[in-house]
Amino acid sequence: MKKIRVAVLGASGYTAVELVEILLRHPLAEVVVATSRQDEAKTLADHHPRLRGRISLQCQGFNVAGLVQQNVETVFSCLPHGASAAAVEQVLQAGMRVIDLSADYRLKSHSDQELWYGEPHHDSVNLKHAVYGLHELESNRLAGARLIANPGCYPQSVILSMAPLIAQGIIDPQSIVADCKSGVSGAGRTLKLTTLFPECNESVSAYQVGSHRHTPEMEQALNELSDSPCRILFIPHLIPMDRGILATVIATPYEVPTNDRLCELFTSFYDGKPFVRIVPSLPGTKQTSHTNFVDIHPMVARGRIVVVASLDNLIRGASGVAVQNFNLMHGIDETLGLLP
Repeated sequence: MKKIRVAVLGASGYTAVELVEILLRHPLAEVVVATSRQDEAKTLADHHPRLRGRISLQCQGFNVAGLVQQNVETVFSCLPHGASAAAVEQVLQAGMRVIDLSADYRLKSHSDQELWYGEPHHDSVNLKHAVYGLHELESNRLAGARLIANPGCYPQSVILSMAPLIAQGIIDPQSIVADCKSGVSGAGRTLKLTTLFPECNESVSAYQVGSHRHTPEMEQALNELSDSPCRILFIPHLIPMDRGILATVIATPYEVPTNDRLCELFTSFYDGKPFVRIVPSLPGTKQTSHTNFVDIHPMVARGRIVVVASLDNLIRGASGVAVQNFNLMHGIDETLGLLP
């Protein structure tokens, strides 16, 4: 099988360099175009010195005609919210497939988009055809998709923690509380006061409590499995480490199950899903760092169900799952390029 020619839009960020590294070891992918909205003369290795000697691509400005000229088949858009949709619309019109790593195509509800992002959808036409790229819930729709909306990092940790419980009607869907902690790379590479070293080092802080934009994405996915609307109190925290997410998700069961029953439920629900591991003890971020795995440990504590999940926000939370979606989109082994 010949290699699939790939372009990476917005190649200067943390997500992009992780994506390029995965694609470089992928036997069926070839990165032929990388775009950057700044310093167009720089090579990928100038943006990311760890790529020196591994790829010599010059970064260029976005130009859909250039993608066509290079025979690009699939585009990964690592552009920020808003900017991504403008580029993706052109790419789709030119006949290429897209995996969008921004939030532009995740929310289906126009009212949710207005409420949580303060603006309408930027490409409502293609939104109708976008498939939410969480394989554990959407595997049947990803094969052959033209546009995949890559899921957010926080939402994956919460959705995967609650999906088996919601699907089996075990918990009150209005009772979910998600206490999640993320490394600083989750805020991106753009300079921000709160992520400067003197501000975040040796400090743990909550932010956007109850108002974080990932909340409707979590509720939307879980509502697909629920007979009644889900409501999530999401409490994100910034942790002074480079990468990783640890989610502690709590819900009230209608009847309290045993720990053995919970383990059986989760193991059965994720059977055949190679990147979800149901682990026998509480997971930590080191166990999933630099991998595409999500480690999940469900348990009963004081009459509540507590699910602790760990994942790498840059790999499983973004670039790794994007490559998993790329594999499924093209009908190849979903683990290709993602296992050690």
